[in-house]
Amino acid sequence: MGTTASQLGKDLLSEYQELTFLTKQEILLAHKRFSECLSKEDKNLPTPRVPMEKVLSLPELKSNPFRKRICHVFSTSDMKDGSLTFEDFLDLLSAFSDSATLEIKSHYAFRIFDFDDDGTLDSGDLEKLVNCLTGETDDTRLTPEEMRQLISNILEESDIDKDGTVNLSEFQHVISRSPDFVSSFKIVL
Repeated sequence: MGTTASQLGKDLLSEYQELTFLTKQEILLAHKRFSECLSKEDKNLPTPRVPMEKVLSLPELKSNPFRKRICHVFSTSDMKDGSLTFEDFLDLLSAFSDSATLEIKSHYAFRIFDFDDDGTLDSGDLEKLVNCLTGETDDTRLTPEEMRQLISNILEESDIDKDGTVNLSEFQHVISRSPDFVSSFKIVL
């Protein structure tokens, strides 16, 4: 662990603590896990990136139905490939930490559920969200009628301005009434 701490440096470690909801120990563990995902060649790059496929294989994400969306939302890659730098990885862990606020968690949940990245949850986003949660096998997939009814119910409950979509503030309003959201929206290394 000593080499990990010295690789980060005390100033950088302090900066990461200030900018995230993570403790010093969580940052050091994140750095260790991130470094384990890098190839030998990548470790020498100034800003190494872990490919999305490697991130998806982490036990903490492997069974998350939104794992690919999570990578895409937190990735700063210009190539939009879902790869993560260490700072991207810290942002991801910070947003999913127990210490993150409801506002932060709901903001990122909204972005993850906004599959087409247009700033609203429309019926297409909601259908993809439901399919992620129910699975996309013939046994678990909803019938078109069940899906239509469910999306209609979601919009009826959430779409305050009745424009046919759920915006961020409407989403946050709904989430604020869900007491278990904060505790269930987490990833722990």
